[in-house]
Amino acid sequence: MQDDEEKDKKKRRSNDDSGPDLGGGGDDPENNNKNKGVDFKSSRYVFLIILFGVIMAVVLGGRYPFMSSQPTPDWTAFRKDLKAGKFRELHIEDSRIVTAYYADGQQASDGDKQRKSITLYAPAPIGDKQMDELNAIAEAKNVVIKGETKSELSQMFLMFLPWIVFGAILWFVFFRQLRGPGGPGGVLSFGKSRATLITKEKCKKTFKDVAGVDEAKQEVEEIVGFLKNPKKFQRLGGRIPKGVLLIGTPGTGKTLLAKSIAGEADVPFFSISGSDFVEMFVGVGASRVRDLFQQARESSPCIIFLDEIDAVGRRRGTGIGGGHDEREQTLNEILVQMDGMESDDKIIVMAATNRADVLDPALLRPGRFDRHVYVDLPDVKGREEILRVHCKKVKLAAEVDLSVLAKGTPGLSGADLENIINEAALIAVTKDKEAIEMSDLDEARDKVAWGREKRSRVMDEAERWVTAYHEAGHALLGYLLPECDKPSKVTIIPRGSFLGATMSTPAKDVYSHSKKQLLGRLKMLFGGRIAEQMFTGDVTTGAKGDIDHASLIVRKMVCEFGMSEKLGPIKYVEDDEAVFLGRDMGNRQSHSDATAIAIDEEVRGIVDACYKEAERILTEHRDDIELIAKALMEHEVISGEDIDSLIKIRKIEKKTPVKQVVHRPLPKTQSKSLYPTIDLASGGGTPQPAFQVPE
Repeated sequence: MQDDEEKDKKKRRSNDDSGPDLGGGGDDPENNNKNKGVDFKSSRYVFLIILFGVIMAVVLGGRYPFMSSQPTPDWTAFRKDLKAGKFRELHIEDSRIVTAYYADGQQASDGDKQRKSITLYAPAPIGDKQMDELNAIAEAKNVVIKGETKSELSQMFLMFLPWIVFGAILWFVFFRQLRGPGGPGGVLSFGKSRATLITKEKCKKTFKDVAGVDEAKQEVEEIVGFLKNPKKFQRLGGRIPKGVLLIGTPGTGKTLLAKSIAGEADVPFFSISGSDFVEMFVGVGASRVRDLFQQARESSPCIIFLDEIDAVGRRRGTGIGGGHDEREQTLNEILVQMDGMESDDKIIVMAATNRADVLDPALLRPGRFDRHVYVDLPDVKGREEILRVHCKKVKLAAEVDLSVLAKGTPGLSGADLENIINEAALIAVTKDKEAIEMSDLDEARDKVAWGREKRSRVMDEAERWVTAYHEAGHALLGYLLPECDKPSKVTIIPRGSFLGATMSTPAKDVYSHSKKQLLGRLKMLFGGRIAEQMFTGDVTTGAKGDIDHASLIVRKMVCEFGMSEKLGPIKYVEDDEAVFLGRDMGNRQSHSDATAIAIDEEVRGIVDACYKEAERILTEHRDDIELIAKALMEHEVISGEDIDSLIKIRKIEKKTPVKQVVHRPLPKTQSKSLYPTIDLASGGGTPQPAFQVPE
């Protein structure tokens, strides 16, 4: 029995030893590392060498029959027949191929009377010594030798020339295709990470270049401080977050923060985009994640930055068909690497997104992205600091006051402010100025916010009057209503998709809106349409944008803000729509049909009340509308101070130099008699949306 048991144990041991190594088990870590997988790099080269040899054998086999299976005549017998005088002529080619023609009446040694010649291949290239010997025999037997022998160097070159040509073709075709458009490595490194290693020397951005987001900058400064001096943070048992997620609207400076960390930190900084992980083949993204974290472990402590992580970190199991296998496997691998069995506390993962609502909950839990840093739009102080950072690269005039520009750019991001400085520099250069003036900054701000002026567009006088009345209605209501922002500039020069614009700048940063302010904005939005109807007897499509904006505001007031006395503070809109199926396909109606009717009635009631109130105010100030419209027709652009002068003293005492108005000539094919002065009863053109109110 014991012998049988020992035999069974030996048999099982032999099976275990000879079985395939699947990479799991084993107590020896070195053996585990050795047997983790096949060395694909070595096997790849072995395969290429074998393939190269087979192809060369096929190519050279047709040129040199001694490499083929065809029999070759005996060289010794040839020399014997040559000495016997059986040949009359010899042809030598490539110092190796010899064709011998039999003389009349002679026959081959094998007795074949029909053979007139033989072709044989020398066992070695015929050199100078062998050629002298053949010439001596041929001269004695009256044999003619044609052809020339080549030097041994040229013979070797000709012998290896096919190999050289084939190697060149293999390199420029095969290997270049493998390296392909996928970057270094191409197909041969399909599963390799495409992260870029950014060192302190490569990145010139530092924390001094980041402004307007003080709280967010303090958060990331702690990360850099931990990497430089980890013992300071671990003294009381604290642990630095493994993951930091930067959340904010586009242009607020999330990537700039990451660049500043790379410039400040003395550790490796791996940067990669979320879209670099996703491929059409399932498993490639997960392989790239493993390779990225493997590189990070070899360089730890370090930072990994994933830009636009929503490209790969979206909620699993959503979308048509139940999700995306490749993206979900990549996300699973990120989750495992961040807080799995092989996680490393010395690796800090940072990510940026402006779509935090679509990210998978497992990605946002503590232990992975522990800290959420919100990068908001800058306030007036932050905007001034951002402008000063970007103005270091340009030359400003002494009169420029950046605080004034900061107050006039509410709601703009850091990227917008940088664009304003750049546009102002281009405008100043176009005008051959030595420095950027305040007028250039104002023009650049208007260009970024509302579009470029279209002074080349020629409009007839009727369309210009309709636009003037439309903008006069907006401007007058904005001036008279105390709950509205005062208009800072009114223009009838086309900008972007607008035929005119009334620009209102809030006196301070606004973080919330009261019910009175929203109702005042509704009245101001309806002012353009009411003024058109009052003076032309008709309405145009120019109020489309105003109606869209007003409808959005009033529905939010009723359904989301709880500003309806009839329906009360109840939310009637669900937020759990399927973000991957469109905003309406996945919506659920959480109220009855009767409530929907009540919502429509309440929306209509608020709109009607605001419309009637705006109509009443404009009717009482009809003369003011006409005065503002005439000023717009004369100057094309007027400021808020000009409107104040028109209403108070009925004229513009001193024209505020808002814009340099260029006279727009009339078309040569038309006469001035075709343009009415004030009588527009017949109707005008169809201006596009002519009013823009800040969100």
